[in-house]
Amino acid sequence: MLAAIHEALLHPEFVVQSNSDEKAHLYYRYYSKTMVGGKYLCVIVKVEKKEAFILTAYLTDKVKKGKILWEAKQ
Repeated sequence: MLAAIHEALLHPEFVVQSNSDEKAHLYYRYYSKTMVGGKYLCVIVKVEKKEAFILTAYLTDKVKKGKILWEAKQ
């Protein structure tokens, strides 16, 4: 799902700040057709002072609670 990860980072539906790590931002994009049905792809990015890097990515049913940093206009 490398192309989907790229798309989720460029065009997320939501960006949420993690409750457990304020430097971790969760990028969400919904995909109706995945290998396990309709799911959100969550890409977790750790944001440091001079760089950012992907920690992990996974499929999930819902957006986690946390401070919404950005939301796509519908």
